[in-house]
Amino acid sequence: MKKILIGTHNQGKFKEISNLLPDKYIKISPLKLKIKSPKETGKTFSSNSKLKARYFSKFVNFPVIADDSGLCIKSLKNKPGIYSARLAKKNGGFFRAMQLILRRIKKKKDRSATFVCSLSYKYPKKKIVNVVGKVEGFISKKIIGKKGFGYDPIFIPNYQKKTYGQISQIKKVKIDHRYEAFKKLKKKIRI
Repeated sequence: MKKILIGTHNQGKFKEISNLLPDKYIKISPLKLKIKSPKETGKTFSSNSKLKARYFSKFVNFPVIADDSGLCIKSLKNKPGIYSARLAKKNGGFFRAMQLILRRIKKKKDRSATFVCSLSYKYPKKKIVNVVGKVEGFISKKIIGKKGFGYDPIFIPNYQKKTYGQISQIKKVKIDHRYEAFKKLKKKIRI
């Protein structure tokens, strides 16, 4: 069996990326290898996911896949964007960050939002392959659903009636931004 390092300390992301990867891989977490996270100094999702792939690949001699993702809300000038996880950390968790977002857009007419995922794949001694997947949708009026993680309970994808937080993992993994990015990655490399 082949090994692959999924470059994230976020257990929700680790699970979702694991579910996308074929069964031929042994999926390894940086936590298991006691590798700390790098500082995310990039200004875009792609620069951050490349930075993570490059960083984690220094510790292993097998492929690394890393992601940077977040929620871009149009009426908030596409924030929290690359700072999605940091907003949650700063405010004491995702639930409080979602409450904050709902307060900020309460009086806004435009509730449209985009979930963005940049995936970077690094094979030893090879260049990084980077792709971006997006799902358009809008922000719900309240926090709904206990499934998923992060901002899932306030994001309703277009043509759906439920938030990501209400959709089962099996269905969500086939319609979310990470899946959209993964589909593009599979066209570029044999994974």
